[in-house]
Amino acid sequence: MSIKLENVNYIYAQGTAYEKQALKDVTLEIQKGEFIGLAGHTGSGKSTLIQHLNGLEKATSGTITYDGQNIYDKNFDLDALRMKVGLTFQYPEYQLFEPTVFEDVCFGPKNQKLDKEEVEERAREALRLVGLSKEFYDKSPFQLSGGQKRRVAIAGVLAMNPDYLILDEPAAGLDPIGRTEILDQIKRLHEEKGIAVILVSHSMEDLANYVDRMIVMNHGEKVFDDKTKNVFAHYKELEWIGLSAPAVTYIMDELKQKGFPVSTDVIHMDDAEREILNVIKGGGQRS
Repeated sequence: MSIKLENVNYIYAQGTAYEKQALKDVTLEIQKGEFIGLAGHTGSGKSTLIQHLNGLEKATSGTITYDGQNIYDKNFDLDALRMKVGLTFQYPEYQLFEPTVFEDVCFGPKNQKLDKEEVEERAREALRLVGLSKEFYDKSPFQLSGGQKRRVAIAGVLAMNPDYLILDEPAAGLDPIGRTEILDQIKRLHEEKGIAVILVSHSMEDLANYVDRMIVMNHGEKVFDDKTKNVFAHYKELEWIGLSAPAVTYIMDELKQKGFPVSTDVIHMDDAEREILNVIKGGGQRS
């Protein structure tokens, strides 16, 4: 099962003075169960791209298939697609509108025409997955902290039992503790449920710590699509398009330039620590 884009182009306000090409000949495939990071500067096409993955936007040209079916076919069920490819926007708390947390999470599966018992069971399971206990069920979503609101919004998508979960800057505006908590929860969710996660983020540190594959966009084009450490190996090219690499990448590169025989494709601090200790134990010989 996969979502596949082939030669996808998207033009805003086509034929007007405000015409702008937001996606340029994008081809990629996302398999079920992957954990992918999507990066790019403001205006790079990230948000436009994710809105194509569940049919919220329609490509100007090119094809998108879900499980081998063209989503633009006349008889394709876009509503069903949006249940399977869940999307939470940046600041997803703005998607909350029911009077209580539990009712809000029930909203999606209720619209799937499920019976009351299954709706409520799905809501309970979704709230468990995002780490919210029964004490939150009867609270207003608007009484919660920023991080808790994010969890409720994500639970509302999870309750629809999606195969793919797209998260647009889920940690934006949170303090460091809240940021770590929400991203750790997303990682556990991915591991427990096997859902494909597409994490949009400006934070290179977050992408280095959590995702296995990175897609980088620049002016509507896909410029990198590879394992995370392989993408960060191109940190000079990333800088050229307004991004960066994790701090540890620069540290290891600096050590390498000073003659220490360390690997420069390390992107996690724990791995960097082990690498440096190995060099020290080996006598710290320079190459």
